[in-house]
Amino acid sequence: MATTLLILLLIAIVVVFSVKNIRMQLITRPVFSFFKKVLPPLSNTEKEAMEAGDVWWEAELFKGKPNWQVLHSYGKPTLTSEEQDFIDNQVMTALTMIDDYDIVNERKDLPPELWEYFKKEGFFALIIPKKYGGKAFSAYANSTIVSKIASRSVSAAVTVMVPNSLGPGELLTHYGTTEQKDHWLPLLADGRAVPCFALTGPEAGSDAGAIPDTGVVCRQEFNGEETLGLKLNWNKRYITLAPVADVLGLAFQMSDPDGLLGDIKDIGITCALIPTDHQGVKIGRRHNPLNLAFMNGTTQGEDVFIPLDWIIGGPQYAGRGWRMLVECLSAGRGISLPALSTASGHMATKTTTAYSVVRQQFGLPIGQFEGVQEALARVIANTYQLEAARRLTTTGIDLKVKPSVVTAIAKYHMTELGRKVVDDAMDIQSGKGIQLGPKNYLGHGYMALPISITVEGANILTRSLMIFGQGATRCHPYVLAEMEAAAMEDTAAAIERFDALLLGHIGYATRNAFSAFGNALTGSRFSQSPVSGETKQYYKDMTRLSAGLAFMTDVSMLILGGDLKRKEMLSARLGDVLSQLYLGSATLKLFEDNGRQFDDLPAVRHAMATRLHLAAKALDEAIRNFPNRGVALLLRVLIFPFGNRFKDATDKQSIDLVEAMSKPSPARDRLTHLCPDFADDTSGIADVENAFIAKHACKGLYQKLKQAQKEGTLAKLPPLALFDAALEIAVITTEEHQQLVAADALRLAAINVDDFEKL
Repeated sequence: MATTLLILLLIAIVVVFSVKNIRMQLITRPVFSFFKKVLPPLSNTEKEAMEAGDVWWEAELFKGKPNWQVLHSYGKPTLTSEEQDFIDNQVMTALTMIDDYDIVNERKDLPPELWEYFKKEGFFALIIPKKYGGKAFSAYANSTIVSKIASRSVSAAVTVMVPNSLGPGELLTHYGTTEQKDHWLPLLADGRAVPCFALTGPEAGSDAGAIPDTGVVCRQEFNGEETLGLKLNWNKRYITLAPVADVLGLAFQMSDPDGLLGDIKDIGITCALIPTDHQGVKIGRRHNPLNLAFMNGTTQGEDVFIPLDWIIGGPQYAGRGWRMLVECLSAGRGISLPALSTASGHMATKTTTAYSVVRQQFGLPIGQFEGVQEALARVIANTYQLEAARRLTTTGIDLKVKPSVVTAIAKYHMTELGRKVVDDAMDIQSGKGIQLGPKNYLGHGYMALPISITVEGANILTRSLMIFGQGATRCHPYVLAEMEAAAMEDTAAAIERFDALLLGHIGYATRNAFSAFGNALTGSRFSQSPVSGETKQYYKDMTRLSAGLAFMTDVSMLILGGDLKRKEMLSARLGDVLSQLYLGSATLKLFEDNGRQFDDLPAVRHAMATRLHLAAKALDEAIRNFPNRGVALLLRVLIFPFGNRFKDATDKQSIDLVEAMSKPSPARDRLTHLCPDFADDTSGIADVENAFIAKHACKGLYQKLKQAQKEGTLAKLPPLALFDAALEIAVITTEEHQQLVAADALRLAAINVDDFEKL
């Protein structure tokens, strides 16, 4: 009897879904009505942000069954010979001209010769096409250049990165008229015009779409003729390079109350380009961003008239400013700010691994204490993660996609990882890090951390609103198309379209539910992996969590509808799952790009354990806090039937990683290559690195001394007295004595800090 009922039930389900008229009546129409009812309302700026840009690898992660071969097919980011030559010559020369202590504490500005060198050598023209005198470098090269400069001076790096990210150069290149490009791009390329872009103001920060600054269409005399143009009023702040800018990019709300252009009164956000010496433009007072020296300030304008053809892209681009800005945010979010964070990681790893070897307490290098090893392992693993994410994100940008969700992930998580890296480095180097002076390489970077975290959208809002808010809709294979169908004016056509999508969506959700449950039961044993060896399981576990994320996203949208938009803690956790999967993908991709180097494995193990742990933790917490407790129970049974068993990196993984990186090695060189060595370094980095190399070279001699002390032939003495005593009883030779004395002199230089007669 039970079997018969089950068969009849299955037949009924098949009939309902396979017979279109029945399906339309019983399923499609009710679901369509429900979908329109719960569909979250979208503002115009949200709609434009949703439509702008492209989806990329993050869409694969959202499907529940990522095609890992696609990830591997993206190729390894490389520098052209021209880009490499620029880095080897112009960038290295610039580094020798940088004295960050002088820049920040004495001048409060870059020295004039560095400004001139940046302009003359094209540092402000990295993204400008060659036909206008620019470099037309790749995103990867742009990121590498900014990172190398940032390893020595955040103030200098910000000065270089701003003209090469969101601003007049990028907007003109993508949208400018022929006349605008021909006039402005050569001036920007050779430094005759320094640009800034004014978007944020006292009433519009992260909600840049709410800018109150206005541009009203009107007629006014301009250059002796009556001209159709705009009367502008603005008050902007936090504008980098504003105090020294020659040309101002301006975002404002454009309106046409008198109908001079047509029937539309409120035209929308528009961008224009204005010379700063134009009548009425005011460059205000300078800000002091956490005592750093890059130029940042205010600008205002009252009843400033400009002709319509000063709109970037010309009058036809009136009202299209927000979409232009969202599409171009990839440079700031995906290149510049992550470059600063990655540079912090490279510098922190280089100096902290060295310092933990040369700094001794209780008769041992501090790097041998497990408490220090725990923090140092995070520094190293997070730096590997930062480098991996930098490379994968710039790869996407260089493929000419505009991955808005990926760049939001990169901006939020890479700046947060940069903060964690420098925090841990400061804890380990302690007094060395807090005493500012010419030899302090950590202090200014530590002070700069909140700046990257607040610009291009505050991190809290990036996490809670953007990553999942855009990602769930843009990356989902059906939801955006269903929203478009629901918005169609022809109801009959809309239901037909929705019906086709709904069938696919049901199949998609069902597959992900079974995949999440099956992988949870089997430990992902039967999932596919594109590789063999130790990293194979990581791909399988990522697939399992991807399926869990995809299924929970569908359930959340179904149950919560428009309320999901307001459940910021829940959506932030779901965004964290997507973000950790993206970062994990980047780590695995870097391991492949490096040729599966065996000595990279300690960093990969630690980083991947962390990524999987954080992804699973976010998914677990999302289930635990799901508003509908019955649904939460179902989600837990399907996704974590045996509980969340993804654990963080183990103590052994931390110890192994630190030991592997506490000596000169190719792996350490690869992980610190953005922090270059050069003969004229005065930042203190060379001091600690030279001491590290010298101490490693004396490793055998220190073992001799230790053995002699164990045997009782040498007493425990201060270093120089110990070396003399060892020489006297022939434990070491004269040459070895000289080597030890020289190494100890380098050690003292490395651990000493600056002092001053008067501050």
